[in-house]
Amino acid sequence: MPASNEIDTPRGPARIDSDLPVRPATALLVLGHGAGGSVDAPDLLAVRDASVAAGLAVVRVTQPYRVAGRRAPAPAGHLDEAWTAVLAELRDRHTDVPVVVGGRSSGARVACRTARAVGAVGVVALAFPLHPPGRPERSRAAELGTGLPTLVVNGDRDPFGTPAPGPAVQVVSRPGETHDLRRDPAGTAAAVRDWLSAQGWAAN
Repeated sequence: MPASNEIDTPRGPARIDSDLPVRPATALLVLGHGAGGSVDAPDLLAVRDASVAAGLAVVRVTQPYRVAGRRAPAPAGHLDEAWTAVLAELRDRHTDVPVVVGGRSSGARVACRTARAVGAVGVVALAFPLHPPGRPERSRAAELGTGLPTLVVNGDRDPFGTPAPGPAVQVVSRPGETHDLRRDPAGTAAAVRDWLSAQGWAAN
């Protein structure tokens, strides 16, 4: 069972659920949830399981607005502020391993926007919402431009679109999947595990 506790942030308490591997961790993977969702989304749980089995410590972060029982997301600046505060505490607790940040949808955007500021070495973006449905002119592709190794895993039927690969951005398109990535969570998790291994952050 994961260990669950709260971390105070300027936007209220955030909840963290931590899962540790049986051996010393090779890296720390911190994951955020979608706008109206939870850290128990099928893709997040599958990625957690695969990553812990591959030797990483995994922490899933519930934003303060969700801890407070609200579904409507907080403004982007508030999300980033709370996430940055949580990451500062987690880095103090895990001082000897590289930190990889990520999440699904809104959580992926937060991870991208703050990756450099929190000292991350890479980003895992699940169901990155490239644009609002039907509004491709409102692209959020610039958020992926962290310069850090980044993995995007999106469904090929996602109405929010799928980003194009870039110099540091690898994109895996999952066939038949929509924005929730619910059809084959294990396949999504395998893509993440393989990428983590290729980057040297997972045990062989």
